[in-house]
Amino acid sequence: MACYRIHCNLNLPLPSDAPPISSTCHSPSRLSLSLSLFTTPKIAYLSASRRTCGAVCSQMTMEEKPLSENRMLVYVPPHPLIKHWVSVLRNEQTPCPIFRNAMAELGRLLMYEASRDWLPTVTGEIQSPMGVASVEFIDPREPVAVIPILRAGLALAEHASSILPATKTYHLGISRDEETLQPTIYLNKLPEKFPEGSKVFVVDPMLATGGTIMAALHLLKERGVGNKQIKVISAVSAPPALQKLSEQFPGLHVYTGIIDPEVNEKGFIIPGLGDAGDRSFGTTDT
Repeated sequence: MACYRIHCNLNLPLPSDAPPISSTCHSPSRLSLSLSLFTTPKIAYLSASRRTCGAVCSQMTMEEKPLSENRMLVYVPPHPLIKHWVSVLRNEQTPCPIFRNAMAELGRLLMYEASRDWLPTVTGEIQSPMGVASVEFIDPREPVAVIPILRAGLALAEHASSILPATKTYHLGISRDEETLQPTIYLNKLPEKFPEGSKVFVVDPMLATGGTIMAALHLLKERGVGNKQIKVISAVSAPPALQKLSEQFPGLHVYTGIIDPEVNEKGFIIPGLGDAGDRSFGTTDT
């Protein structure tokens, strides 16, 4: 049984037999929850038994609530390889080539988890060397749209085509002002309209203040993509971004390698892993 401890303002619906959650108030202006997340095959509200799931709520309550389809869900898969690659990314001594490879491997695992029970399939029969076999393939007529947010999203989405048999990649460039922390869109290769029922992966390594991912999701909404058609892939997430997403995009699913407790005044996740773009492409000396 795996156990994680995080401190953030998230409310996670847990099964009735889960251990109690303790809360502490450090000051009138700041609340912090100390959450012990236990993953066990007995969690009934997930289709996969070995995933940690949290539903982010705009209000912090201690009462148990049923999982609603209209609540945003945050998945932190407890796979040891995911923990390994997150650890490699965190290390300030990790050189650029290894960092980028670690980001790509983490993205591969998160997209694998996110595509579970989600991809369109077709069934039929084929002739194997030993006889006729019933088979099921991913439907190539409905490619998954993969949208990496530049620059760092390129590294996290690098192996998308190796695990998804049919994809279309649309690049979206969004920069963040270092002083105001407001996003600016400098490259938009999205189509004017997505086909009805499209399934979309939005790949953004760092969900910190939430400005970048919010800008991307609003562009998708303008192009006819519903919240439940989108899955966000992230290496590290923090409460400010998750809170904003929960309030404005109910039904969204977020898959992340880890949830860190806070964001500093410069908009960096703490402890985080630094600037994912610079470290992926070797444009920093730190």
